[in-house]
Amino acid sequence: MEKKRLAIIGANAAITMLIEKAKEKGYETHVFAWQCGDPGEKAADFFYPISIADKEKIFDICKGLHIDGVASVTSDFAVNAVNYVARKLGLVGNSERTDLVARNKYEMRCAFREAGLYTPQFYQAGSDFSPEEIIGFHYPLIVKPTDRWSSKGVTRVDEPNQLLDAVHCAVRESFNDKAIIEEFMDGPEYSAECICYRGERRILAFTQKETTGNPHYIETGHIQPANIPLEKQENIRQVIFKALEALDIQNGAAHAEFRILPDGQIGIIEIGARMGGDSIGTDLTPISTGLDYLGMVVDVACGKAPSFDSVSEPTPVRIKFIIKKSDKEAYEALCRKRPEAIVRAGEFNNDFDNAVVDSSTRHGYYIEKIG
Repeated sequence: MEKKRLAIIGANAAITMLIEKAKEKGYETHVFAWQCGDPGEKAADFFYPISIADKEKIFDICKGLHIDGVASVTSDFAVNAVNYVARKLGLVGNSERTDLVARNKYEMRCAFREAGLYTPQFYQAGSDFSPEEIIGFHYPLIVKPTDRWSSKGVTRVDEPNQLLDAVHCAVRESFNDKAIIEEFMDGPEYSAECICYRGERRILAFTQKETTGNPHYIETGHIQPANIPLEKQENIRQVIFKALEALDIQNGAAHAEFRILPDGQIGIIEIGARMGGDSIGTDLTPISTGLDYLGMVVDVACGKAPSFDSVSEPTPVRIKFIIKKSDKEAYEALCRKRPEAIVRAGEFNNDFDNAVVDSSTRHGYYIEKIG
């Protein structure tokens, strides 16, 4: 019997875990990505050195291969190609609207407001921005590029005299030279990992986020399960489901970031139409829930309902990022005292003289079972 074929967009370390999962489930993997030595290039059954931005070329090849599904994880750029190819082949994916509103923070805010979700005041700014354009906004503010992730170009602004520099920084980091200015939402920050199939949605796990705080809010760690009171969780689910519907995310994984505000309201920060990065989707969610999240992504892409059967014993887990030298020393102490708790660790660069300015400049990480 001929194997079914899965097209996978991207080849980085996280996507390589998707490749291995697809092969484990019996699929022949056809991987499309820039050729730059990523591990997925070797893990794939067939590798095509094509830019993930070249959607039409990827489609032409997939059409000839009679592909059964198209998937990716953690990459916002890859998701756009996934949905484009899936739509043209008549496979399971998401709409053009999803591609627009889930990859642009300004359009996303507009969609949330139209859906009646709690939305702080917000404004889109360009390189010619003047502070007079947002008279009436209440400080503090948060300024971000409209189309970047990983904390790039993100700044909290506490005083009006800081605003122009923050906007110029965000515009420089933006691919479309636009920044979004929002009134800052206070309260503890969390995220949720979701799976969607033909409009049916389920939250698999809540994650508690640790950051550097003001001014750039770079993630320093994530913990699952999050310590959210049970009586709040159902309300959070309903808010997230409404937000997913506002973005027309009908299929595949989704990652929702939110805060619980001082008055109890749920403020959605942003949503990605893909798994959470930072190993949240690929590692933390399967370990903390015992569910096969990667397997669900493969199944949904190929038109199968996801299975929620447990495949392992749920165990609380965290990922810790190396920001300063003391973080590395804490990891070394853990290795001596509880080596069995270490799930895996990334390579540390030990370059502690250079400041961490966004997620891409962190010095390493390790994943630890905390049960």
